[in-house]
Amino acid sequence: MLNAEARASGASESGEIVSDENERVFVEVEGRKVPFDPAQLRKIQEHPCFSKEACHLFGRIHLPVAPKCNIQCNYCIRKFDCVNESRPGVTSKVLTPAEAVERVREVLKRVHYIKVVAVAGPGEPLFNEETFETFRLLKEEFPFLLRCVSTNGLLLPERIDDLHSLGISTLTVTVNAVDPRIGKDIYSFVLYKGKRYEGEEGAKILIENQLEGIKEAAKRKIIVKVNTVLIPTVNDRHVVDVACKISRLGAYIQNIIPLIPQFKFAHIPPPSPAEKRKVQKECAKFIRQMVHCRRCRADAIGKLGKDIQHMFNNEKRN
Repeated sequence: MLNAEARASGASESGEIVSDENERVFVEVEGRKVPFDPAQLRKIQEHPCFSKEACHLFGRIHLPVAPKCNIQCNYCIRKFDCVNESRPGVTSKVLTPAEAVERVREVLKRVHYIKVVAVAGPGEPLFNEETFETFRLLKEEFPFLLRCVSTNGLLLPERIDDLHSLGISTLTVTVNAVDPRIGKDIYSFVLYKGKRYEGEEGAKILIENQLEGIKEAAKRKIIVKVNTVLIPTVNDRHVVDVACKISRLGAYIQNIIPLIPQFKFAHIPPPSPAEKRKVQKECAKFIRQMVHCRRCRADAIGKLGKDIQHMFNNEKRN
């Protein structure tokens, strides 16, 4: 199935997933063919975010152990929590690493379709040492679970070896621009190595680290998904450039997420479904597209679109 999808997805020179004459699946990273081995393909087939088919069969658990963030996106606000709300950054409670492991124990006792354990916030996972401690504990107790991280990518180049040693097999990097002139309108500031950067300077640092991190992850056979927030009037004409660039670095799939109007972008209407589909069609010429995203909370549990985290949160409150 994956080979057929790969053959149908488009031109190999873009760096996307393709098959050769021997039916091997690979990506092109800096002009070099990097084959996907059977273990990688199995992980794709079992990860509900990386495979549309897997989302009907398998679930994931997000552990909200990372509250601190090192950038400020103009669309991001994490102050509200509603059990019916499904968007990145939302959680009912921040857990310690020990509490996170206990949460996994509780869930696996009752839910047997969980394949992936991930840290996706509510802040920036790589900016919180609790993320790494949590994965160390999980690797020891639950080695059979796929381990996944979502990141803004600012610290990815310097932490990629730590992630690799912890057995992180899948990685999501949010890349909203590959041009600092556009990025400056998306990010208010970037905190990097003890200094605060704003404008094009901050965006440039972030973008360079994101792209370097994606390339290094692909070299280590970590499977990369890139999230891109589609922001009308800001980056809507630039998203195809993002798709082209990340495909050449070895990313596996792109997830285009419609803007949720809030914070400094509260005045911008979100893109229509038709507008989103149009951009996805253009980007699909360069990299496969995720079309089944449900914009998961930082404490999501269950299958995509069928979250059950409220069951465990309510029990803790009672």
